[in-house]
Amino acid sequence: MDDDLLHLVPDEEPAVGPRVGAWTIALVDDDPAVHEGTRYALSGYELDGRGLEILSAYSAAEARLLLAERRDVAIVLLDVVMETDDAGLKLVDYIRRELREETTRIILRTGQPGQAPERRVIVDYDINDYKAKTELTADRLFTSLTAALRAYQQLKRLDETRRGLEIIIDAAPMLLDQKSMQRLAEGVLTQVASLLNADCAGILVLREGNEADHSASRFSVLAGSGLYGGYVGRTPDALAPDIRPVVEEAFAARRHSFGEHWSTLYVHTASGSEIVALIDTDRPLSDTDRALITLLTGRLSIAFDNVILYERLQRANVTLEQRVLERTAELIRANRRLALQRSDLRRANNLKTEILGTIAHDLKNPLAVILGRSEMLTDLIGMEPEAGQPAPPPARAAMATQVEHVRASATRLIDMIDSLMADAMNDALDITLRREPVDLAGLAREVCEANRPLAEAKGQRLTTALPAELFVCGDAERLREAVDNLVSNAIKYSHPGGAIAVAVRQETGATVCAVTDEGPGLSPEDAARLFGRFQRLSAKPTGGEGSTGLGLSIVKRIAELHGGRAEAFSDGPGQGATFLVRLPDEAM
Repeated sequence: MDDDLLHLVPDEEPAVGPRVGAWTIALVDDDPAVHEGTRYALSGYELDGRGLEILSAYSAAEARLLLAERRDVAIVLLDVVMETDDAGLKLVDYIRRELREETTRIILRTGQPGQAPERRVIVDYDINDYKAKTELTADRLFTSLTAALRAYQQLKRLDETRRGLEIIIDAAPMLLDQKSMQRLAEGVLTQVASLLNADCAGILVLREGNEADHSASRFSVLAGSGLYGGYVGRTPDALAPDIRPVVEEAFAARRHSFGEHWSTLYVHTASGSEIVALIDTDRPLSDTDRALITLLTGRLSIAFDNVILYERLQRANVTLEQRVLERTAELIRANRRLALQRSDLRRANNLKTEILGTIAHDLKNPLAVILGRSEMLTDLIGMEPEAGQPAPPPARAAMATQVEHVRASATRLIDMIDSLMADAMNDALDITLRREPVDLAGLAREVCEANRPLAEAKGQRLTTALPAELFVCGDAERLREAVDNLVSNAIKYSHPGGAIAVAVRQETGATVCAVTDEGPGLSPEDAARLFGRFQRLSAKPTGGEGSTGLGLSIVKRIAELHGGRAEAFSDGPGQGATFLVRLPDEAM
């Protein structure tokens, strides 16, 4: 060991200012005496107002752990030969390739000059210097260390500039949300440190809200660098007690302020938001530095405005979308209510139509009987007395007049009922039956007797084939209506002098009420639309009676309500037809 290498170690290391920070050096050597001598030789070293923090490792393995933990090492003073002859060179490979630490300067030292690495190794691994330990006197160590620190400082500046520009370039095209704005602010703070050529930390604080009422304002830390990096996304309440008043004072003063170490820049954006940038440097800023960062932060206001306005637009869109969804939901609910009301109205209208058509049709049949009886009375009153009989008293003439009035009124009422039935245009949905035992044979007998005068008035023969009684389970009034429609239709459409037969019989699994006539029969076209509502067939009433097209449709509906069906058979036009109602035995 050269005599110029001193081996005395001072009792205490010099204190280093807490804010400025020290240059970090890693000393890797398996000889403890080298550690002691190097520490002593560099005990008073200072560059740019910063002292040294010397970290010691006594093997390459120990150095790996140290360097992986401490990523702020500026210089590594490295012995080549330690555990193995190439332990130092392997450590260099670890630093450059695995840790990917390009800025750290490496000075190789060896006590065995014959173990010097090849030139290719020095170039490939970016080794800053190579010295034999006998060459490193105190003065030469000072010179090598200073040159390496200057190189490290320049490389760090270049790296920070590159990183800041990369962040700015990466964030600028996507500057549409809070995250990208924070990324841009981080890049700006990094770039400021590089432009000022000074060690500095910074923080950007955004205030949004009512300018007149700052209690309602929202604060957030957009970005932080250096020792302020942990404040990003937090409120100013979380700032350290020594810098929080500085930020609050900057917002209150609304102007730039430059101090020995702390400088604050105030930016008021066009959108009404405010930004304070606090820069903490290791030296006072020159006028050029102040102008530079003032210009840079001022240009940021435009970018921040874009982000703030975009976020407001996004929030407005979300609110609008929510209102549209709510309005759409209200319209859907209203449409559903209207649909239900429309359905109820349709059902009510159908029920009204059914009741209207049925009542009108039911009224028409007894009126036809009244009309038939009045015609019979007219015929009786108008008969000439036989020979030798006295002339009719004057009262018979008055009676004939009254009967004619009854007949005329019944005729008008039938016309009104025909019009009323023609207005019933839809099928009803809500028709219920009153189930009870019904003598279908007796019911058919009553219907035939009520309609017999109408048949006799047209010279028709109305015959019946009815058992004494034959019971089914159903609604007596509905079944009477169905049978009456079949009988009255047969009388209406049969030719004068024709025959009409009504039968009630038991068949396999069903009870049948059939009406057969010698009328015009059915064409194929008539058969296809026979039981449709308001369907007038090709045949016309033979006595000038009116027709609404409802009778057979009512018969079909009543039969289906009883679980049965209505049927019609004909051998063709002019061959007559048979109409029947078939009721299943389960209706019994």
